[in-house]
Amino acid sequence: MAGTVNTYRKVIALTGPLLPLLSFLARLPVAMSQFGSVLLVAETSGSLATAGIVGGTLSAGQVVFGPVLGRLADRYGQRPVVPAAAAVNALATGALVAGALSGLDTVPLAAIGAVTGASVPLIGPLARTRSVALAHRAGADEGVIGAVHSLEGTLDEVSFVFGPALVGLAALTLHPAIALGGAAALVAVFGTAFALHPTAAVTAGTRPRTAAAGAGAGAGAGAGSGSGSGAGEAAPRPARHPGVVYAVRASLLLQGAMFGACQAGIAALTARLGVPGQAGIVYAAMGVVSAAVGLALGALPARIGLRVRWRAATAAALVLSVPLLFTHTLWPLYAVVTVLGAAYAPHLITAFALTERAVEPAR
Repeated sequence: MAGTVNTYRKVIALTGPLLPLLSFLARLPVAMSQFGSVLLVAETSGSLATAGIVGGTLSAGQVVFGPVLGRLADRYGQRPVVPAAAAVNALATGALVAGALSGLDTVPLAAIGAVTGASVPLIGPLARTRSVALAHRAGADEGVIGAVHSLEGTLDEVSFVFGPALVGLAALTLHPAIALGGAAALVAVFGTAFALHPTAAVTAGTRPRTAAAGAGAGAGAGAGSGSGSGAGEAAPRPARHPGVVYAVRASLLLQGAMFGACQAGIAALTARLGVPGQAGIVYAAMGVVSAAVGLALGALPARIGLRVRWRAATAAALVLSVPLLFTHTLWPLYAVVTVLGAAYAPHLITAFALTERAVEPAR
């Protein structure tokens, strides 16, 4: 136990105590906007189908454009990309709230939802990239790098505890629109603060060289080496990803589908039971266990390899999700979803760790 605590202290020493706090607060809007949009549209339209469509387009926007924002951040750095995305997302979230409250039709409301999802900065992967880069720059060992993944995964899970809980609390006491308004403020303030933190220098980006610079460098290389290769030689094509990367991508896609199905199913069941405000609390209960198990992963010995952990977490998620098909009342729902949470963080953390080790650092 003491060794695990010391390892996490090394991680905090790398990042500083402020960065995890900023990244956690900037993560919250992801969980709040997905769940809050479903509850808000269900409340204002009276239709779970409409709510599902809007929530689905929001999630689709994240899935399609999340990698695009990641590529832009890799190329130009996180400092210019994240604040721009945060500003667009705050405006889009505000427009989504206004549209839902004014009774906007399903199609335009879904379009706004898509823009909201497309513009949300996925702080979790960006923070993970930054923390791992800091660890490599400091020459950290595999134990510390593994703890980085565990800490970042736990912050993801804790955000998915507090995000739905805040939305559920707002729905119970005030209105889901309040929660989405809070999400807009969080992404604008803390997304920008995360981007401007001094550690962003390690992810400054890799802008492509201009044609002139490339030609000059190529000519210089040719003159210095005396070889025939120079400006006209094409750059080598990047190597293909190992097969495990595609398998991990598929498993993450399925985990995302399970997340979405759980959110929609929990919202539908609690609404049918007459307690829609409980939806966020139920979902948060799953996140509590998930976060605790994710943090405990740092204590696993290195001899239990990443592939073994990944397979075990995948199998656990499959087995533990089956009881959801037979759950029709509130308290059994709490129990089943809470136990299911034990598989979520381990799968997410291990999948990211496998990807980080399998892919070339330049990519």
